[in-house]
Amino acid sequence: MKKIVALLFGISTLLINAQQKVNEALKKELDDIMKVDQGYRMLYTSDTTPEKQNEILKDLNIDQKEFEKRGWEMVAEHDSLNMKTIERIISQHGYPGKTLVGEPTNRAAWYVIQHSTKIAKYMPLIKEAGKKKEIPFTWVAMMEDRYLMNQDKEQIYGTQGKGEMIKDKDGKQIFVNFVWPVKDLKNVNKRRKEAGFDSTFEENVKRMFGPDFKYEPYTLQKVLELRNKNK
Repeated sequence: MKKIVALLFGISTLLINAQQKVNEALKKELDDIMKVDQGYRMLYTSDTTPEKQNEILKDLNIDQKEFEKRGWEMVAEHDSLNMKTIERIISQHGYPGKTLVGEPTNRAAWYVIQHSTKIAKYMPLIKEAGKKKEIPFTWVAMMEDRYLMNQDKEQIYGTQGKGEMIKDKDGKQIFVNFVWPVKDLKNVNKRRKEAGFDSTFEENVKRMFGPDFKYEPYTLQKVLELRNKNK
């Protein structure tokens, strides 16, 4: 009997260790994906100095001349490759959340989906992950806002900004940044607080576009009119 118990204990230990190894391997794979996803985007942030940009390019093993030539095309290629990997991982494990890979690695799949064209497909999975506390609800809220924006609907939490080329009164093409229209704007901070955000809508707008950005509340009708006017 003791031998059987010892054997079962040994098998159980091996299974636990094997699972831990699988989790560590998955964690490393997701960490590498997140490093690429966020690294590429840091190259485009306004507060990234030339020195920091060179450091990121070197860290990601990106040829500077190739990046200057192809730029966002390279980002799109890596986003597509990352999405294929994430879909494989999800098919095998479900959402790779906090229980499976820990924090902050549980952000990796979220980042890739958020930057993809497949938010509609994975929105239910993200909501379920938030419900199970595998990811913070604020991430669910941000993806829901982007999903609504992609559907040309008003966002809920005021997390999404947009940039569009439009024609000014003289017919000249100019680039305009704006906050995507928010549903029930007067209560947005109440919703943000309930969702777990630690910043107000006004603070988040400054974070997205800089301290000198002058917020103008665009309506959904105005945004759609601007888009149609510039087609």
